[in-house]
Amino acid sequence: MTRIVLSSDHAAIDLRQALAKHIEAKGYVVADIGPTTTESTHYPKHGEAAARQVASGEADLGIILCGTGQGIMMAANKVQGIRCGVCADPFSARMTREHNNANMLSIGARVVGESLAVEIVDAFLDAEFEGGRHATRVDMIKAIEG
Repeated sequence: MTRIVLSSDHAAIDLRQALAKHIEAKGYVVADIGPTTTESTHYPKHGEAAARQVASGEADLGIILCGTGQGIMMAANKVQGIRCGVCADPFSARMTREHNNANMLSIGARVVGESLAVEIVDAFLDAEFEGGRHATRVDMIKAIEG
């Protein structure tokens, strides 16, 4: 069973919780690691926490959110082994899995509404890495990590 970790900052709690319910309804195991209150919090720690679960194998995939999706994505991508793309449309979400073998998705809660976010998540989860010439490029990305 595929395990997906979700995390966000305070700006994206409602959307994160809605996505967690949607993903669970699709049959995935969800680990929603918070936060649970709207008290201001720092997105880097939430991006890192989710990324560490994916990098360690504790979770298969991660979905993270903040106001724009940008900051939390940058934090997650600092963790070795993480390939996280910020997406505001289903096409990009599908392609980041198919061509970049992304293991995390970032969404901006102040950028997209809930129905579009659901479409983005579905496109990400339904896509599979194509391999082939894309595997060479992903290997090149991995080599940058050192």
